[in-house]
Amino acid sequence: MMTKKILFLHGFFASGSCIPAQALRQAFTGKAKVLTPDLPLHPKAALMFIENICKQEKPCVLVGNSNGAFLAQIIASRLGLPALLGNPYLEMTRFLIERIGEHEYKSPRTDGHQQLVINQSLIDEFAEVQVHQWDDSRPELSDRIWGLFGENDHLAHFEPLFLQHYTHAYHFPGGHTPTAEEVREYYALLAEKLYTQNNA
Repeated sequence: MMTKKILFLHGFFASGSCIPAQALRQAFTGKAKVLTPDLPLHPKAALMFIENICKQEKPCVLVGNSNGAFLAQIIASRLGLPALLGNPYLEMTRFLIERIGEHEYKSPRTDGHQQLVINQSLIDEFAEVQVHQWDDSRPELSDRIWGLFGENDHLAHFEPLFLQHYTHAYHFPGGHTPTAEEVREYYALLAEKLYTQNNA
């Protein structure tokens, strides 16, 4: 019986059916069950949602990309879970301020709602979460929370901020959103290494 579970947290405009989520599921076929839920738009609701999944499903590792990595860091620190943060967007307010207005998710969501709105109240909520994102960060987690940074990521540039709190930073020759091949070659490989190291 397969008991190992990995929880993947997608980026802001993505969903649980995005290409990185699909690729991670494929990479762990026969080895682990990869959970790829659609995350709530609002960060406080998303954090509560993720924490509930962690308590119910007990994943052995979190894997996040972009906004998903921002949220993963908070939950991993809070619960003491291993996490791989892919291109973590650690200051989401900077991302959102430039994109106020109506948008569509880039991959289908299970509820069928493809529209979202970025407004000031959403930005304010992210600002509040941002201020407290390091509240549970502590030195003993530095071996359990790793960063993975695309060398051609032109959106998020938060490796220096990440390294103020954690020590393991890896790189891959990709952009902000990894391709399926990059997920298999870098994300899956590091997620498995992280799990193995923390369950030796």
